[in-house]
Order: sequence, then C-alpha cells, then structure tokens
Amino acid sequence: MTTPTTPGPVPPSVELDLGGRTALVTGAAGGIGRACALRLAAAGAKVRAVDRDAEGLDALAGQGAGLAGSVEPLVLDLTDLEAAEQAATGTDVLVNNAGLQLVRPIEQFPPEVFHTVLTVMLEAPFRLIRGSLPHMYGQGWGRIVNISSVHGLRASAYKSAYVAAKHGLEGLSKTAALEGAPHGVTSNCVSPGYVRTPLVERQIADQAAAHGIPEERVLTEVLLKDSALKRLVEPDEVAEAVAYLCAPQASFITGISLALDGGWTAH
Repeated sequence: MTTPTTPGPVPPSVELDLGGRTALVTGAAGGIGRACALRLAAAGAKVRAVDRDAEGLDALAGQGAGLAGSVEPLVLDLTDLEAAEQAATGTDVLVNNAGLQLVRPIEQFPPEVFHTVLTVMLEAPFRLIRGSLPHMYGQGWGRIVNISSVHGLRASAYKSAYVAAKHGLEGLSKTAALEGAPHGVTSNCVSPGYVRTPLVERQIADQAAAHGIPEERVLTEVLLKDSALKRLVEPDEVAEAVAYLCAPQASFITGISLALDGGWTAH
C-alpha cells in the first residue's frame, strides 16, 4: 500500500566511515535489516548479514557488491542461541533487527508462538550482545543498535508477544548502555512506527481479520490511526537513523529510544 506522501529514496545524512569495522545485522534478508546492511556496507563495514532466508541473503550480497565494504551472508536461525552468540564474536557494530509477528487475542495466542517470538526478539539479542561485548570492551569502542518499535513504547491490542518482546528489548538496551558506557560502547534503540516491509504487509491482513474490516481500511483506521504523519516509514529512513547512532557525532548518545513514529507517541 502506498500513500501520496511517500518520499523518494533517502540520501545519506551523515558521513560515516566504518572502514576496518565488522558489523552484524540480523534479519538482513529484507526490509529494515537489508537497508541497514547496505547502509553500513556503503560506509565501509564488513557486514555479517544474518538471516534464515538463504535466497534473500544471496540477493543482498549481490546488491552489496561494489560498495566500500562487503556483505557476507550467514544463514542462521536465531532460535539457535549458542550459534547466535558465537556469530557475534569480533563484532564492532551490532544491529539487532530480526523479528516476527502474529496478531491474535491473548486467549487465542499459541503459547509456542509466544515462546518463539520472545526467543528471537529478546533472548537472541541478549546472546548477540553478550557475544559481542568482549571484543567491544577490549578495544574501547562499540555500537549496539536495537531495532525496537513504537510498540516498545506503547502497547496495542492483539500483539502480546511482540509488545512484550519490544518492551523487554528497550530495557535490555538501557542496561547495556549503563554497563557499556565506561568501555566506550553505546547502546540505543531505534523505534519506528509501521515500516514498509513484508512483515507489515502481512500484519495488514491479520489486522483486517482481527478487526473485521477490509484490508484497505486497516492502514488509515488501525495502523496509522494515532500517527500525525499518515504514511509508512521507509526502511532507508530507519537505516539512516542507525547510521547516525554509529557516527562520531552520536558518541554521547546512549540509553535512548529514538522514535521514528510520525508523532504517534506525541499524544
């Protein structure tokens, strides 16, 4: 779905040199993760692109060819927590982005799906941070950026697992910020509203079923109801916020949640 106010491509807003740095981005095969991987590779980073979608990672690697840095695909299911922690070894920049969503009332929410959502979106980020910190601490520099959500700041009905995971991620990020500060490591959340990704496109169908309305009404009447700006966020806009938090100009920013929510939380 598009709106008349959809912007064009987002140009880089900050000069960022990550030459010689290694970045790890989860959920990198599409959406926000893909945009972040390409942005960090353009800044010179060697990007470990983590996803369970091998085909999507191959396409990303091809798109990243010719950038200042490189994109190295790593097929990994983040429910394998030991492998996730090991994958983060030697990471200078960590972007915890991977996520999944199911829209159901609590009494109908499958417990096994709740467990999987919390594993991928909260426990895996903990393990990835845990795996990356020894290297970051050892060199006195590191950047952790957790892709949270407006749902890390506000709740919505029918999204118990997602809201719980994002609220937990916000707390984990703040704790990492407090512990990392003496070691030159910052930890922040980027918390967008609804982003133009396959995850959101699937949510539109789920929300239509949950609310009993046609899909074409979900965007304006449900997803963007509390947003002052009536459009979806573009993945490149989120990636640019991530880049800013990795830049020297943001070295004093830690423990925050940067909301890209079109004014939703201004209410």
